[in-house]
Amino acid sequence: MHPLLDNPVFNALSSVDSHLGTGTENVKYFDKEVSPYAGIRDEYQNGFEDLHQLLPAGRNILYATRKKISEPKGWKMIVEIEGLQFVFESGKSIVRNEIELVPLERNHVDEMIALAKLTKPGPFDRRTIEFGSYYGIFENEKLVAMTGQRLHIPGFSEVSAVCTHPLHIGKGYAGILLPHQIDIIVKSGKRPFLHVRSDNERAIALYERIGFRVNGPMNFYFLKKA
Repeated sequence: MHPLLDNPVFNALSSVDSHLGTGTENVKYFDKEVSPYAGIRDEYQNGFEDLHQLLPAGRNILYATRKKISEPKGWKMIVEIEGLQFVFESGKSIVRNEIELVPLERNHVDEMIALAKLTKPGPFDRRTIEFGSYYGIFENEKLVAMTGQRLHIPGFSEVSAVCTHPLHIGKGYAGILLPHQIDIIVKSGKRPFLHVRSDNERAIALYERIGFRVNGPMNFYFLKKA
C-alpha cells in the first residue's frame, strides 16, 4: 500500500492540484467545472459538516474513500460505486505509435464532454482538461477515444478518462492510449495509478495485462447537499 494514495483527493488538493480548488485546512474541493471531487483530512470527524457550510445549495460532490460510509447528515446519497485502485508496478508498457495521438485542447472540450457522457469513465466538465495531458484518437475528424490525467500527488499521477466510443471498441485504442500516458508519467519521474469500478472486468483485465496491480479498494460516493 502507498499511504499518500489512501486519501488521494485531499492529498492532491493539498499539493500539486491546489491551484484547481479551494477549502480549509481540513476540507478541500475542486472548482465545480474542474471536478466534483471533495476531500477530507484523515481522521477529521466534521468534514461533511464543514463542506455543507462551505458549498452552495444543490452542489454535488464526489467523495473517495477506502472505507464504507453511510449517508452523512445534511447530504443525500445519489450513487455509491465500489471501486478498486491500481498502481503501475512493472515495465510491461510498450508505446505503440502506429496511430496518431492528438493532444487535446480547449477547442476539443465539447467532443470530450460528449464522449465522457456516452462512455461514463467518470465526471468530466468544461475545465477538467486543466488536469492536463489529454490525448485522443480521431476517425473521420471525430473524437473516438481518449485518456488523460486527473489527480496529481507527490510521486504519483492518476491516469483518467480512459474511454472509447462504443462503435469503436475492439480496435485496441485503449491499449495504445494507456501505454502512451504511462510513458508520459514515468518520464516525469512519477508513478501511474488509476481507479476503476470493481465490476468492470474488461478494463481490469487490460490494466493488469499492461502492468497495473491492485492497491486496495476505493469507494466513490456521489452526494448532493440537501
